[in-house]
Amino acid sequence: MEQYAMLYGMKISEVIRKATMQMIEDEMDIQAFKEAKERFEKNPVTYSHDNVGKELGFL
Repeated sequence: MEQYAMLYGMKISEVIRKATMQMIEDEMDIQAFKEAKERFEKNPVTYSHDNVGKELGFL
């Protein structure tokens, strides 16, 4: 950890904070994926890019 901190000109506390924040973000992403997958499995409806564009008035 000390070498990483030195390599990037950071304090060890900054390295720990950065790693902790990344870990939390990763866990939140995994949870969001699991929830989205569960919703999709209950209602497996998909929309094409064109359909979404038309629905939103972009196309």
